Amino acid sequence: MIPQDDLTTKQRDYAIFLPALSSFYSSELSKNKLNPNYLSQTRIPVHFNGSIDGLNWFDKTNGYFHYKWSLYSAGHAALDVNAPPNRDEMVRNRDRQNSFILGDSGGFQIGKGVWEGDWKNPNCPKAGQRRKQVIEWLDAYMDRGMILDVPSWAARSAVARKATGITSEAEAIQATLINNDYFMRNRNGNCKLLNVLQGETHEEADRWYNQVKHYCDPKHFEQPFDGWAMGGQNMCDVHLALKRLVALRFEGLLEPGKHDWMHFLGTGKLEWGLLLTDIQRAIRKYHNENFTISFDCASPFLATANGQIYTESEFPDRKKWVYRMRTSVDDKKYSVDNRFFGDAVINDKVFETFLESPISKRLLIKDVCVYKPGDLNKIGKEGKTSWDSFSYVLQMGHNVWSHLYAVQEANRQYDNGIVPEMLISTIAGKKSFRSNRHNFFRDVVNDIFATSDRGRAEAIIEEYNKYWMCIVGTRGTLSQNAVNSKTYFSKHFSFDEEDLPPEAIDTELDKLEQNLDGSN
Repeated sequence: MIPQDDLTTKQRDYAIFLPALSSFYSSELSKNKLNPNYLSQTRIPVHFNGSIDGLNWFDKTNGYFHYKWSLYSAGHAALDVNAPPNRDEMVRNRDRQNSFILGDSGGFQIGKGVWEGDWKNPNCPKAGQRRKQVIEWLDAYMDRGMILDVPSWAARSAVARKATGITSEAEAIQATLINNDYFMRNRNGNCKLLNVLQGETHEEADRWYNQVKHYCDPKHFEQPFDGWAMGGQNMCDVHLALKRLVALRFEGLLEPGKHDWMHFLGTGKLEWGLLLTDIQRAIRKYHNENFTISFDCASPFLATANGQIYTESEFPDRKKWVYRMRTSVDDKKYSVDNRFFGDAVINDKVFETFLESPISKRLLIKDVCVYKPGDLNKIGKEGKTSWDSFSYVLQMGHNVWSHLYAVQEANRQYDNGIVPEMLISTIAGKKSFRSNRHNFFRDVVNDIFATSDRGRAEAIIEEYNKYWMCIVGTRGTLSQNAVNSKTYFSKHFSFDEEDLPPEAIDTELDKLEQNLDGSN
C-alpha cells in the first residue's frame, strides 16, 4: 500500500504555490467522474484500484497526494453558473472545507483579444455580459479572485487593439476602472477580491497603483477589495515589489483582516518561492500577522503538453536552483511492458535519475505508452506517438506533485542553511557589493519591514539597488532591464530554468486539447 502524501500538512509558513490548474486536466477528471464509462476500466492503471479519483489533489480522502491550494482561470472555465459542471466538476463540486482556489478573472484573454468588446465603454454589451459572467463565477466557485483587469500590454498588440479598442496604457487603466466599479457594485461577498496591479515599467506601475489603490481603502468604500494581485512588472521585479509593499504598509493598505492576501501572477522560479517566503515572514513579524503571499505557474501542465516530465530538482548551496524536466518516454515497444514506470526509465537509461511521485509509483510504463504498433487512436488513425489523451493526464498529475515537492523542499533546504546564489548579495550575478551591510536577502528584507519609518525603509531598498538588478525575474529578465526599458516576454525559455510565458501556456494547451490522441 502506497500512503497518501499530504502536502497540505507540509506547507508550514512558506509562501503558497498555486498550481495553475489546466482546464484539460480538470475536464478529463470531471468527465470521468460524471460518466463512469468515459474511460474504460482496461485503461485505468491496475494500481489505481479501478478509479482515477486519486488524481484529484483536492480530494483529502482519496487523492494520491492532498494539496489544498490551486489557481483556476475564468479564461478557460465554463462561466455559466446555471449550466451543468460537465468539464469543471473537479472545481465546482470540491470539498470547500479542504480546498482553496484563487480565481484568475481572465484579463489575459482581454489582453490577447480573445474576449472581444469595447472595454473602455461601460455600456458595451459584449464587455458587460462578460463582466457579469466573471463576477458571478467568482462568487459562486472561488475562495478569492482577481478583479477583471485590462493589462497595459494589450495596447501593443494589433489583434488586441482591434478586438478590445485598447490603444494605450491610459485606456487600459480606464477600462480596468470600469471593471473595478462594476465588481464593487455587483459582488455578493462570497469571494474575496484582489485588486490587480499592472504596468510594464516602474513609472507605469506607479501610475496604475495611484489610480486603483482607493478600491482597497475603507475610507472610500464600505466593503473595499480584500488584497492585491501583482501583475506586469510588479510580479517579476523584486525592487518594484518591495517599493510597492512599503507604500502599501505606510498608506494603510496592508492591514490585518482587510488586506491579508497578495498574489504574484506567473511566478515559477524556485528562488522566487524563497524570497516571497522571506517577505511574507517579515511582514507577518512586523506588521500583519495574517499576511499571506501566493504565486502560480502552469509549467507542470505545459511541460506535459510539450512532452516533458519532471525528473528531479537541484538545490546546490550558493549555486543556481532548478527543476529538471526531460523529454518523457514515448515508445510503442513499451505498450506490453509490465514493469513499473520508474524502474523501466532508470533500467533502460531513459533518465539518469527519476524522483518518483505518489502517482508514478502506481504506474506501469505501459500505462503511459499505451499504443502498440498498428493501433488506431480514437479518430481512426495510427499516430507516431504511443500516448493517448490519458497519458497526458497521468504525467500532468506527476508533474504537479513534482513541482509542489520542489517548492516545499526548496524552503526546507533554505531553512536549513542551504542558500541559492541569487539570494546572497555578495555573489549574485558574480558581483560583489561591498557597501551592503547584509549578505543575505532575508536580512535585507527583515530590515526593510522592521523599521517604522517609511523614509528609512525606502532608503534601505535603494541602498541595495545594484543587488536587485542581479535578481532574475520570473520571465528570465534582470531587474536592470526592467527599469530601463519596456519589458517583453522572452522568446526562448529553458525548461530547466525558467517559468513560461502565458502565451506559450495557452497556445500549447490549446493544441493539446485540439489533438488529444496524437493523430499527427
